[in-house]
Amino acid sequence: MEGLTKIEDLGMPRVVIVGGGFGGLELAKSLANAPVQVVLIDKQNYHGFWPLLYQVATAGLNPDSIVSPFRKILGEQQNFYFRLAEVESIDATAQVVETSIGLLRYDYLVLATGTTSNFFGDEQMAQHAIALKNVTDAIELRNTLLSHFEQALQIGDQEQLNSMLDFVIVGGGPTGVEMAGALAELRAHVFPRDYRELDLKQMDIYVVQSGPVLLKGMSAEVSEKARQYLQDLGVEVLLEERVKSYDGYTVTLNSGRQLITRTLIWAAGVTGAPIKGLQPEALLKSNRYKVNEVNRVAGYDTVFAIGDIAQMATEKYPDGHPQVAQPAIQQGRHLGENIMRAVSGLPMLPFDYYDKGTMATVGRHRALADVQLFGKQYHLTGWIGWLAWSFVHVLALVSFRNRFAVFITWAWNYVTQDKGMRYIIGKVKAPLEEREVDKAIV
Repeated sequence: MEGLTKIEDLGMPRVVIVGGGFGGLELAKSLANAPVQVVLIDKQNYHGFWPLLYQVATAGLNPDSIVSPFRKILGEQQNFYFRLAEVESIDATAQVVETSIGLLRYDYLVLATGTTSNFFGDEQMAQHAIALKNVTDAIELRNTLLSHFEQALQIGDQEQLNSMLDFVIVGGGPTGVEMAGALAELRAHVFPRDYRELDLKQMDIYVVQSGPVLLKGMSAEVSEKARQYLQDLGVEVLLEERVKSYDGYTVTLNSGRQLITRTLIWAAGVTGAPIKGLQPEALLKSNRYKVNEVNRVAGYDTVFAIGDIAQMATEKYPDGHPQVAQPAIQQGRHLGENIMRAVSGLPMLPFDYYDKGTMATVGRHRALADVQLFGKQYHLTGWIGWLAWSFVHVLALVSFRNRFAVFITWAWNYVTQDKGMRYIIGKVKAPLEEREVDKAIV
């Protein structure tokens, strides 16, 4: 164990934030003018706008359009310090966190570590499926998708060919629905130009959802509209089906049906990403920390959790708030205000979540939204929903550069019906074995 990390002691309360996602970043920003020292620790040096990961994965956006370095976002904040590291454990008695670069003391510790993919203990699935949790995953999926089409041109066996062209998406939430819509648009507008030698009628896209509806948690009207949109795009939606196994080639469903694919995209669930050191009673079965109405972790006075890793039971949300961006942003902002109150000797105020609604898109001119305005809920679909979704997502990006880059790219893609980031750079998931490629003279 190394000594204390080299961070200047400013002689004021130190707030250590673990994780720079939506909640952690908003908390750091909200403390800009507070009489505290803010230390953000993250294993990456950038904040990512993960709702648009699927567009990176399907060649619609460049990776740098949805990420921005912490030092660029918060560089002018005089009380802000960043360390590229991973937190390994917490000593709440000594008020110290052990990181990969040494020890760091804190006065207030805020855990905003988010979630990781949940494969429910299926190690074979974890090995072969592609999750979509960060930029690395998105680039790997894009590389895999494109390389499979390149390799399909070399395959003579029909079953092997179909395995390269077919896609199975597990999970019918926003990520699964949006990914399916993006793949369908590639099939309709881009791949016919790039791969004229392939019969794209053989490219099948499946969405496997264990429940009876898509977009669970959204209104019944919007859920049904999502199913209709996908079916109109030629996506096969399999409701109340579960994936029993996947060996990298064959998907077996609980009904006994089998699907052949080299690319299974996992969007079926997440689990919390806790840190070692806190007492077991603080962690719930969901792998989320049990927090009270001010986001304080159960059993601790100076340890807090926000966002996806926090489970705050309320009358309206007995199982905690939805694991999406808005609760994290609002909790981060509110906790910042509460820390300023605590430093001033005032009591903390309870958090009250304001649900602004939920959105998802299913490709060009097809989007869905449940929006809360003036105390009423509105259901937006089609062209209006698509404009609303585009507007909200551009504004939600953290920097002007990102907003400008995404807006220009989307405008170009809209006019040309093209997705220009179709390059293979880096890792490919399960590359085709050499023996499976035909070696005949051409």
